[in-house]
Amino acid sequence: MAPPPDSGRLLAFAARLADAAAAAIRPFWRQPIPVESKPDSSPVTAADRAAEQAMRTLIGEHRPDDGIYGEEFANHGLEREYVWVLDPIDGTRSFITGVPLFTTLIALLYRGRPLLGIIDQPITGDRWCGAAGTQTLFNGRPVHTRPCPALDRATMFTYGVEAYEMADGAPLRRLAGRAATLRFNADGYAYGLLAAGFADIVCENDLKPFDFLALVPVIEGAGGLISDWQGAPLGLESAGQVLACGDAALHNEALDVLKDSSPA
Repeated sequence: MAPPPDSGRLLAFAARLADAAAAAIRPFWRQPIPVESKPDSSPVTAADRAAEQAMRTLIGEHRPDDGIYGEEFANHGLEREYVWVLDPIDGTRSFITGVPLFTTLIALLYRGRPLLGIIDQPITGDRWCGAAGTQTLFNGRPVHTRPCPALDRATMFTYGVEAYEMADGAPLRRLAGRAATLRFNADGYAYGLLAAGFADIVCENDLKPFDFLALVPVIEGAGGLISDWQGAPLGLESAGQVLACGDAALHNEALDVLKDSSPA
């Protein structure tokens, strides 16, 4: 996909969205705020809603013709040329327990494909910016994934042991059992660590588009690969199984393990 000529301006606007979300989140950080449960049993707070509303307000003011797919409010305009995909707090469980690993995830789809993505940590100030056809930046400096051609040498992140109990948990458990080092519960932040060369593989299931579409330009712009568990590109219609690797050989090996039908 050839990026549109205004991709630089769009990335600058995405950074404004991240700034607005961070400003909305910080007053709630490590404060005693109510936690509600959504229909899928995931937690939500006033901080989630305030951050997404701040981003939606800016989009409405400056890019009213774009569509929006967000976690906390109704979607609209998903058939449009440009669609913003917003996750105001990816890792709400980290947020409500005072762990600064949650992130704000912002993607912009162009004709259905991820054009740009931002992973932003509002407390530490860490920010990864990716755009199709350009080098990923971490806090303003170019970053690259590290070589790791074999799973038995890899550091892997996944959501948590509870993911093993899901209907598609067996392949995930099999893959995790073959990695050299296993870490849990870093959500979108783990993909930033992979892009910066501090991890080798992130594999998760049961994700929503707002959980993963911002990650695509960041991982690819750092030299990595990200796909579903069949190796197909990620989009709004993806089933929620995500595999990201910093090394092409590792990605191929991990796909083989995930596709293996033998017992975990």
